[in-house]
Amino acid sequence: MIDLLLSPQAWAALLALVTLEIVLGIDNLIFISVVSSRLPEKQQRHAQKIGISLALILRLALLSVISVVVGLTAPVFDLGITGPLDSHGTPAFETAFSWRDIILISGGVFLVWKATTEIQHKVQPDPANTMFKSKEVASFASVVTQIIILDAVFSIDSILTAIGMTSELPIMVVAVVIAVGVMFLAAGPVSSFVNANPTVVMLALAFLLMIGMVLIADGFGHHLPKGYIYAAMAFAAFVEMLNLLARKRKHAHAQ
Repeated sequence: MIDLLLSPQAWAALLALVTLEIVLGIDNLIFISVVSSRLPEKQQRHAQKIGISLALILRLALLSVISVVVGLTAPVFDLGITGPLDSHGTPAFETAFSWRDIILISGGVFLVWKATTEIQHKVQPDPANTMFKSKEVASFASVVTQIIILDAVFSIDSILTAIGMTSELPIMVVAVVIAVGVMFLAAGPVSSFVNANPTVVMLALAFLLMIGMVLIADGFGHHLPKGYIYAAMAFAAFVEMLNLLARKRKHAHAQ
């Protein structure tokens, strides 16, 4: 432990891993904020605390059985289908599925379904005229269940990312705790901002839809560069911020 504290490489690895875990945690936080927004206002913060607490518990539990998590990447069955090779000799996709792939595909399908459902409700608020019929206000149990499902998916992705960056368990634990702490601090402001700006909700749902597709592609062995994905999300968020600023100034000028 003393050697880790005195190692510049360990501090550099911690900084890089904390940054990446925070970015991955934002995906988790967006989902929690959007899903909890369908609860009565008094229950929203409670659901968010439960969701983020579960995210921390799941991540630490996975770190405690790290050898099992590493084993999730071993193929369990293979359909024998691969896509065309790129310039580096890597297939565009493959069907040798590990438990990690199965979990990512299942989580991605769930996320695509959930985002599509919510977008449909936003576009057509009358449930009787939509292809997805459900109550306008979700039950607390259903919201927490949805959060648990996606927490599990995001936690596995988070821990596998940590394993790929460092072999030191203390660094992984510290990075995960810091990242989830940032999620706790950001949950309230993010939720309030999302609830106060309906167009931001639609943008967040579009992000979730894209993340779901990325998870499915990842499960099929088509690994999209995360930097491109987050750059696109950041640019879209910047454009939305300009729209919000323009609407705010227009409203102030009208008064």
